[in-house]
Amino acid sequence: MLLCLISPEPGAVAQLVEAPAPTDAAAVHPGLVSLHPDTSLSRDSQAENRLRPKAKPRPFWHRLAFRLFVLALLLRVLQTFVVEASVVPTGSMEGTILVGDHLLLDKLLYGPEVPLLNRRLPALRTIHRGDIVVFRYPLHPEEAFLKRVAAVAGDELGIRGGVVYINSRPVNEPYAVHRFRLFAAHEQMRPIMIPPGKLFVMGDNRDNSSDSREWGLVPVENVIGEPILIYWSYNAPTARWLDQSLGSRLGFYASIAGNFFSRTRWSRTGMLL
Repeated sequence: MLLCLISPEPGAVAQLVEAPAPTDAAAVHPGLVSLHPDTSLSRDSQAENRLRPKAKPRPFWHRLAFRLFVLALLLRVLQTFVVEASVVPTGSMEGTILVGDHLLLDKLLYGPEVPLLNRRLPALRTIHRGDIVVFRYPLHPEEAFLKRVAAVAGDELGIRGGVVYINSRPVNEPYAVHRFRLFAAHEQMRPIMIPPGKLFVMGDNRDNSSDSREWGLVPVENVIGEPILIYWSYNAPTARWLDQSLGSRLGFYASIAGNFFSRTRWSRTGMLL
């Protein structure tokens, strides 16, 4: 780049001096702004944008299905390992738990079963006399029963005149219901020793309960959990809860819809056990 130097003296000859070229126009004219950006950079960016396709949002139904799947999975895990909802269809525990009581069962403390592995997690709680437990019926393990533990391993249990004796001492049972004479056959039992790993269970409604007096002891590993809360109670007879035919189910659900407020036992809803 050539610069012309003009001397202020009269008659002087102008001189041409070669100077290094500035790196950009702004170096010569500091206030000058380029109106032509780097076209090569702009073209590279545009080409990159064209090569990178924009991600399309997933359809609403796909997102909804995924969320429902995750929710169902979480509920299944909770039901298997932590808490399970159940309904009481019979009156063997009447006096404490009524027909139509809907319960939440605590399963976590009793060593829940691991699906497909046929194994159980370690139990975190020891079962004691007086506990109400849900267990698999020894004669038909696919059925679940709800009873109260009357004796545990190492106890000697006998029944005389409707009174339970543990190690020859009478047990105070304010929850037990006796409607018939106390000297009936089911109110008598010769003393037996409860072996390790077994439980003797009875319903609180002693006159209407199929329990250890009839079919024997319950293995401890059959225990599923214990009821902790009545989250809803609906007054309907046993037959309505046990009839599984489609027509009866639909009719029963329609009856619940029409009588929900009048037949719900509101005083029992939310009751802790």
